[in-house]
Amino acid sequence: MVISPHLIPFMTVGLLLASNIFMTFAWYGHLKFKAAPILIVIFISWGIAFFEYCLQVPANRMGHGVFSAAQLKTIQEIITLIVFVVFSVLYLHEPVKWNHLVGFGLIVAAAFFIFKEW
Repeated sequence: MVISPHLIPFMTVGLLLASNIFMTFAWYGHLKFKAAPILIVIFISWGIAFFEYCLQVPANRMGHGVFSAAQLKTIQEIITLIVFVVFSVLYLHEPVKWNHLVGFGLIVAAAFFIFKEW
């Protein structure tokens, strides 16, 4: 399948977004089920993470060349923070505090330096 070069950045971000949703559930979804045996939780998390890798690997492969590896990692981290905040509030019912937002904002500010051509 041939993909238009103009669509690659959007597809890369879309695949990274989807992979991060799987990743967040794999890493943090079990926190609502603390009574579940840890070995079962680990295997379920691995199963969920498999789908994360099925999306993240193609996203990075497709996006590399349009984005540098450092830019891809930065995009992934920013998406991770956004997905995590939504997950934390809606799924875990934990509040986002001002200091969390300041810390996340500083990470987003760091993205400026990674994407800025000097």
